[in-house]
Amino acid sequence: MQYSVRGGNQLIKALSSVVYDLPAPLNLSYFWNFGAILGSFLVMQILSGFLLVMHYTPDVGTAFSSVIMIMRDVNYGWLMRSAHANGASFFFFFLYMHTGRGIYYQSFFMFNTWNIGVSILLVSMAIAFLGYVLPWGQMSYWGATVITNLFGSIPYIGKMLLEWLWGGFTVNDSTLKRFFALHFILPFVLFVLVAVHVVFLHETGSSNPLGLDTSGDLIPFHPYFVMKDILSLVIVIGVFLIICFEFPDLFGDPINFIPANSMSTPLHIQPEWYFLFAYAVLRSIPSKLGGVIMMFMSILILYAFSFYKINWVVGSAFNLFGQIFFWVFVGSFIMLTFVGAQLIEFPFVQMGVISGLIYGFYFVFAMTVHNFWWGLLYKELS
Repeated sequence: MQYSVRGGNQLIKALSSVVYDLPAPLNLSYFWNFGAILGSFLVMQILSGFLLVMHYTPDVGTAFSSVIMIMRDVNYGWLMRSAHANGASFFFFFLYMHTGRGIYYQSFFMFNTWNIGVSILLVSMAIAFLGYVLPWGQMSYWGATVITNLFGSIPYIGKMLLEWLWGGFTVNDSTLKRFFALHFILPFVLFVLVAVHVVFLHETGSSNPLGLDTSGDLIPFHPYFVMKDILSLVIVIGVFLIICFEFPDLFGDPINFIPANSMSTPLHIQPEWYFLFAYAVLRSIPSKLGGVIMMFMSILILYAFSFYKINWVVGSAFNLFGQIFFWVFVGSFIMLTFVGAQLIEFPFVQMGVISGLIYGFYFVFAMTVHNFWWGLLYKELS
């Protein structure tokens, strides 16, 4: 009995050190609340998805009707589906905000924490794409067809890889079942990645708005930042509930309310809004293989930030060039998202090319200027 109590005390002490007694910089702002919001939405997505799985049928003949059945016949099924679908949009919104905050305040100097965070982004995008196919509406079917066809552009092994992915010669019942299985399993992988992300974060400590060493000005995470997180959660969940109850289809595509039909191609095929920036990059490249490479590079390039090393003051709080280039970069991201939802015609094609170039050059040019700026300052201070 004494051993079990000691073990219980050790567990409580470990959990307390993670949240309750965690030393945190004194000057953290509300931009550091995104992690808590994301964790809350991840738990909600897993729970709501688990409830939906009980009634969903991964079969091309009944998948669409099973979703309709959930909405109409299952008690509070409409709420479960609305929360799950809109929760994905909220999750990605705050995930992009969290990533943007990390770029602006140079959080990528925490090598392991940043790289695990980028991996979380990639796995989240994979999960969201797989989930978007499951309702088996028109946009789900044709979105899956377009995106999976990109693997066919890989030299030599593209066709074989594509047929293996489909389980046949086109998107079919085997494809739906595979996507369903992966969509169910990958969130648990994501949960483990989040846990590892938090462990590495607590090893290095959080960054702060000034980008300075605040090891001498630390305060307990509770109650100061716990109250901040709770306030942010109350506001965000309030907005989320308004969307779920009053505008449940705000982020959805009307075409996806039509059952999948392989004989009828929609006039304009587009993914969910949180994929539009990458989709616009894909469309901006004339070469199919080049477009696929640039689309993946638009996300994978985030890993490159962690290899950017300097030894002096960091952060954009004291860097005019860093601030200007960052907001230009944000503008290009927003413009790519807008262009990705438009038809492939003038002037949207040209806007996509220009925005894609700005987006890509930020990672090279802006970071080079940032290094040069602080290099001069460091020499003066030395």
